[in-house]
Amino acid sequence: MRWAAIVVSGTILLAGCAGVMGERAVVTGVGQGDLLKLRYGPSLGYKVKLGLPDGTEVVRRTCVTEMGQLWCEVSLAKDPGVTGYVSADYLRKP
Repeated sequence: MRWAAIVVSGTILLAGCAGVMGERAVVTGVGQGDLLKLRYGPSLGYKVKLGLPDGTEVVRRTCVTEMGQLWCEVSLAKDPGVTGYVSADYLRKP
């Protein structure tokens, strides 16, 4: 029974992320003078790596839901070595 629960969870997770892997996105809705926090992990409990202003281009990798919030792992389009997690609420297709 334990194995079946893992398969079901994996299927739900994959279905929620379909079409997201490797898509370009732009940070929007942060507001002038504010920054979207790029975090080390997918929740507010992780430290902030750096801030991203509106208009920053990123590549969206995988997304996970933590505590009811969708978080996406992203890398900077201009510097793919810089990766972290942001709230999906602030990502839009370019």
